[in-house]
Amino acid sequence: MSTQMRFARQPDRGDAQNVRGRGARVHHATSMIPALWIAAAIAVGGMVSFAPRPAHSQAAVPIVVVDVAIVGKGYRVSKLMGHPVVNDKNDRVGTIDDFIIGRDKVLFTVLQVGGFLGIGSRLVAVPYSSLALDETGGKVMLPGATKDQLMKLPEFKYL
Repeated sequence: MSTQMRFARQPDRGDAQNVRGRGARVHHATSMIPALWIAAAIAVGGMVSFAPRPAHSQAAVPIVVVDVAIVGKGYRVSKLMGHPVVNDKNDRVGTIDDFIIGRDKVLFTVLQVGGFLGIGSRLVAVPYSSLALDETGGKVMLPGATKDQLMKLPEFKYL
């Protein structure tokens, strides 16, 4: 124990001053951290709040009252999905796979054509306006279309 005491260094007055000085510097550095966080938050918040916004989000959209009796007589997409599509000769040319609303609000119908039980078939898109539906939606027709013509259309792939 006496050897340990011999090698142990007793801090003198100058060392106590240095310890206090370092402590003051450490305290000063830690007090700056919240200030740095606040400055960073203001800088980031300034960038976010001044970011341009799309024009469409700034305009109010008027609410339109619709005649629900007319809407109720419309065709339900869920009922048309998987429905066969025939041409004007009543030949089956495809099956409705999906409907896509374009960014310009134009409606497209995705048809599955060719193949057997989904094997070897391909998807093509046609404008919804080119389809003819009977009063009940039980028969969907694509007048003038043939399976071969549809197979030559560009293949539709979901992005």
